Amino acid sequence: MTTLVVDAVSVAYGKDEPVLRDVSIQVEPGRILAVTGPSGAGKTTLLSAMAGLLRPRAGSVTVDGVALRDRDHAVAQRVVLVPQDNGLAAILTAAENVQVALIAQGAGPAEARRRMVEAMDRLGLAAQSDQLVEELSGGQQQRTAIARGLALAGAVLLADEVTSELDATNRQKVLDVLRDEAARGAAVVFATHDPEAAAACDAELHLVDGRAELIRGYSDLPVPA
Repeated sequence: MTTLVVDAVSVAYGKDEPVLRDVSIQVEPGRILAVTGPSGAGKTTLLSAMAGLLRPRAGSVTVDGVALRDRDHAVAQRVVLVPQDNGLAAILTAAENVQVALIAQGAGPAEARRRMVEAMDRLGLAAQSDQLVEELSGGQQQRTAIARGLALAGAVLLADEVTSELDATNRQKVLDVLRDEAARGAAVVFATHDPEAAAACDAELHLVDGRAELIRGYSDLPVPA
């Protein structure tokens, strides 16, 4: 099982002042960590650093003790990111978006189709598989992006505001799916502004102006205020 550690990380864009300052947390397999905070607090920046998209100005992000160099290295370490903007190709169908990601990861066509069907079923999207992404509602696109992340079966699953456009029923479905991913041994990080969704997670890291405050869970881990 895989553990992701954020150790005293500060992140800045260019020469600007850091938007994350001295953040530390350990993301443990089998548990879901909620990252909360107001808009602009640094939630997406933290997940981007965890995914290898942003290089810390200070500190490190490691997977099982290996420091992430970039996004390709993170992918090789089986770190999967479901971005807030879903990252889907509008000219492909929902199914094709999932299958293309799997084939790029090395799955054969038959295996990619099997895993796509399973993931789409879990998100209640079987009927939308053959629709173009641009024909889907915002909530359906969001769930398709989650299905793609599930199909990739990451050891670390990072989900950025993935319930923001969902109704109560589908929000609960997504939370149940994230819980299932943790149960299979994944380390799950869920950035959200929804206090009810955060309460369903095992632990909560609250960000304010780029600084971290541990709200609950992981009480044995020191996190700077």
